[in-house]
Amino acid sequence: MIKHEHKRYNSPDIQLGQKRSNFSFAGPRKLSDVMKVDLLQDKSNTEISDVWMTYHEGKEKVHGIVMDGKKGRNLLGKAAQCPFFIQPVFRGEGHFMIVSQFQTPNYFLLALLEDYKMDPAAAQPILTVSVFDDLAETKDVVLLRCDIINRGIEDDEGYKLCQNLIKDYLEFEGVHMFNKKPDAFDVDEFVKEKEQKWNE
Repeated sequence: MIKHEHKRYNSPDIQLGQKRSNFSFAGPRKLSDVMKVDLLQDKSNTEISDVWMTYHEGKEKVHGIVMDGKKGRNLLGKAAQCPFFIQPVFRGEGHFMIVSQFQTPNYFLLALLEDYKMDPAAAQPILTVSVFDDLAETKDVVLLRCDIINRGIEDDEGYKLCQNLIKDYLEFEGVHMFNKKPDAFDVDEFVKEKEQKWNE
């Protein structure tokens, strides 16, 4: 049974691992690894969004997300400033923690926090989030892809993690505090808030 954890996780503890090693990336590195970018050049913002969402629809353990160019660039800028964050995953009456690390220019990697704390070099990502801003200026669209790469995480859990990560970075207050003022970040309160919203 998964038990509730009541520990303080702050970014300096996690960043010690960053100095030793980074996660290895397992998702697509470039938009061209997913789609033929030249075929999108004559399409409108709406058409590109439709193509992206249709392409990912029904694919197992893969999700497409679309946001406007400004919001997507904003997300990347904040992630570059504050590369680490945590997310709880709730199962039954307990939860476990996931750590996310942003790697420039465009990738989030998420792994089990306990694995990362034991050995950052050996921690295997459970999912990756790629943020493709290739068309942000010309088409005002940023395309995101969530790849769930570990069988230990359910598809709906992975998608919720991705959505929560994006939301937290766009709101930014908690992410900023976690990275810049870790002593002021209340993990228990954060987990409580997330638990209330998890099953909505």
